[in-house]
Amino acid sequence: MKNPWNKKNPFMSMWLSNANRIAGATRGRMTAEGKRQASNAMNEGAKQVMTFWADALTTKKPVPKRKRR
Repeated sequence: MKNPWNKKNPFMSMWLSNANRIAGATRGRMTAEGKRQASNAMNEGAKQVMTFWADALTTKKPVPKRKRR
């Protein structure tokens, strides 16, 4: 007698193929979103560093005093 567990199941094969396709698409979207967030974080950090050093190295004009009446 043949073992029924070794027999091919076309429905299981179709289900696993679709599950694998969905998992691949999800993985691609999550990877792309992670790259976008990392890029945004790097850009924001660079912008903050540049504004910090630009403000630190430039002299600020004194605020003119208001004249009293």
